[in-house]
Amino acid sequence: MTDPERTAAERLALVGIHRRYGDRVALENVALTVGAGEIVGLLGANGAGKSTLLRIACGLLIADSGEVRVGGAPLWPEPLPAKRRLGYAAEEPVFYDELSAHEYLTFVSSVRGLEPEAARARTADLARRLGLEGRMDEPVGQWSHGMRKKLSLLAAVLHRPDLLLCDEALEGFDAEAALAAKEELRACARDGAGILFSSHVTETVERLCDRVVVLHRGQVARMLERSTWGGGSEHLSPLERVFLEVVRGG
Repeated sequence: MTDPERTAAERLALVGIHRRYGDRVALENVALTVGAGEIVGLLGANGAGKSTLLRIACGLLIADSGEVRVGGAPLWPEPLPAKRRLGYAAEEPVFYDELSAHEYLTFVSSVRGLEPEAARARTADLARRLGLEGRMDEPVGQWSHGMRKKLSLLAAVLHRPDLLLCDEALEGFDAEAALAAKEELRACARDGAGILFSSHVTETVERLCDRVVVLHRGQVARMLERSTWGGGSEHLSPLERVFLEVVRGG
């Protein structure tokens, strides 16, 4: 039976997740948790299963077997209550390209049931910090890849979700915007959000995250606490060393 105190502190729990694409096993018996106020890094080589795992966690894919819990409640068969509590910044975000960023975020705010004035104020603050100020009235279809990624993160954090799922969310960010984004993620965690943060950049994960899960060939190869990452070396960060041990040893 689930420990009630632990369940209350869990923003996300994945239990025994399996997923196939035809004959290929994408995920095999994956289990992990993200607690309130915790930033958990997700590392893995291309094809390790990171994006599949995040899409299952946010309800865009259904696992072949296993359970997803958001805030202690099952994601399926009634996903809407859980989806109201989460934000998702996709690796390849999709927008209504004819809409301006302002129009898109007004739509998102309405769907989320946010108070309009407060949503406009938060949108303006985030746009300024992420370097989108002055471009918000342009159609999103005219924007660069990096700007679209910034808009995806802005939309994901706009409603201050209990659970935030980030799939290569900072890829394409300039240095100033990346710093602002990491400050926002830390602020979300301080406010009690749980964050699952996928990235290929081990240094970012090492500096940002409280724990790290390393996926390899669809399985959890390592789980690391910040305190166990060890000392640095001249050429590799501690997490880079661990990551290469998993990939090269597999």
